[in-house]
Amino acid sequence: MNAKPDVRLPAVSVIMPVLNEERHLRGAVQAILAQEYAGEMEVVIALGPSTDRTDEIAAQLVAEDPRVHTVPNPTGRTPAALNAAIEASRHPIVVRVDGHGMLSPNYIATAVRLLEETGAQNVGGIMHAEGENDWERAVAAAMTSKIGVGNAAFHTGGQAGPAETVYLGVFRREALERQGGYNVEFIRAQDWELNFRIREAGGLIWFSPELKVSYRPRPSVKALAKQYKDYGRWRHVVARYHQGSINLRYLAPPTAVCAIAAGLLVGALLTPVGFVVPGGYLAAIVAGSVPAGRGLPLKARLQIPLALATMHMSWGFGFLTSPKSLAKKVIASRRPAVLTES
Repeated sequence: MNAKPDVRLPAVSVIMPVLNEERHLRGAVQAILAQEYAGEMEVVIALGPSTDRTDEIAAQLVAEDPRVHTVPNPTGRTPAALNAAIEASRHPIVVRVDGHGMLSPNYIATAVRLLEETGAQNVGGIMHAEGENDWERAVAAAMTSKIGVGNAAFHTGGQAGPAETVYLGVFRREALERQGGYNVEFIRAQDWELNFRIREAGGLIWFSPELKVSYRPRPSVKALAKQYKDYGRWRHVVARYHQGSINLRYLAPPTAVCAIAAGLLVGALLTPVGFVVPGGYLAAIVAGSVPAGRGLPLKARLQIPLALATMHMSWGFGFLTSPKSLAKKVIASRRPAVLTES
């Protein structure tokens, strides 16, 4: 039997958008239910149209623990799932968790404390990538290295303080309701976009390395390439929708794609000197993979350059080829649907 919740602590709603998560869903929910938090808690899983055993596993979790509930998300889109779960939840603190994310044991208790200490509207921490095989370990190393993701604190760590965005997030419900929740037109980058709106309204987004969520990387080169192409594509949409929201870090991958393509073209058609740029890039990611791969098996270390190149080139290609029609569609919607007041 669960101990009676401590009413002195704010009650917490954990929301999870899931689609084809049979591999990790049970572990992710168990990590939530095992949290070292004495306050009341519920878990709301928004179920997309999965083609694996995700719905079956979710039903088992509901039957096993009265704190777990589900809500349908027929679109399968992440922002719609998040909004549906928020509307179906009822507590003043809202914790976002993905179906393949594993919360550290004191994550919720620490986040609630940080919300109180900082006055922030959203707090979050480190996306701690961990692989279960050599390829995933290579991707995890790339995703937690500065040569892979730049100086993004939620990937590489850093000092606690105000941030542009954080991984997932623990929100005050009032902040979500004030912004009307997630903008459903942002298939990707919906977290960055929401945090931008919160900051524009004067709210504080707070990063802390005390908060850590274990993340499972994509299991193949193809899946990683699609993930990062979508990241780049939708980050360009955010830049078009919110003028002034781009910085040099986001321009590095598309610049690299253009420089490498130009170098290969010049090298093939005019002079071998053109190969200096792509050769230099290859040398840089090979050199950068050495410190990133410390402690990993040899097979994983050898795959880090491929993971880095896939991330950089896919993100840059997605950014460069992002159709303007996506931004027009987002701008036409102008505001996300307003959430029901609780």
